Amino acid sequence: MNKVLALAAHPDDIEIGCGGSLAEYAKRGAEVYLFVATDGAYGGDAAERRREQEASARILGVKEVRWGGFEDTELTAGTELIHALEKQVKDVAPFTVLVNFHEDTHQDHRALARAAYSATRYVPNVLAYETPTTLNFDPHVFMDIHATLPNKLEALNAHASQVERTNIHGVNIVEIALATAHFRGVQAKLSSAEAFVPIRVRL
Repeated sequence: MNKVLALAAHPDDIEIGCGGSLAEYAKRGAEVYLFVATDGAYGGDAAERRREQEASARILGVKEVRWGGFEDTELTAGTELIHALEKQVKDVAPFTVLVNFHEDTHQDHRALARAAYSATRYVPNVLAYETPTTLNFDPHVFMDIHATLPNKLEALNAHASQVERTNIHGVNIVEIALATAHFRGVQAKLSSAEAFVPIRVRL
């Protein structure tokens, strides 16, 4: 029950969606693993983005970052991706998997979520997190990240090449994360929170 696996299409997806929760899990003694399907080469230098992801993971207390080796912007929810995710589930044996929500304007996010729902069909707890490109997100599960919000923001800052790449003039990704944490916190009657749509929850 103390292993958590977070899945993402690109470096920094996990930090924006569930970085505070992962830091909280790690603080409670859980083993936290990341699987990042692509190196984010479409959005920057691949080697740099890998280094940033590894640095960010250390800030969150992650045990290991695993890479999928898939091409950025070209993920498909076919057997290759499903099998790659099934291998991660088999190797890590997580009690909880976190993955981005399937309704999203980015095709990689949609593909990863769809493949993950198949690959994690026997995992007890599967929760979907949000990113700035998520659509129609109606969460019912919240994690209190008041204590780990600084870790989340520091982890996002570790992705230095991406901080300003929001396509929103004058607002960077750290500011978006902070605003979202407070908004979801208000919904959960907390000061700061991350929100999830439950795909499966075992009580």
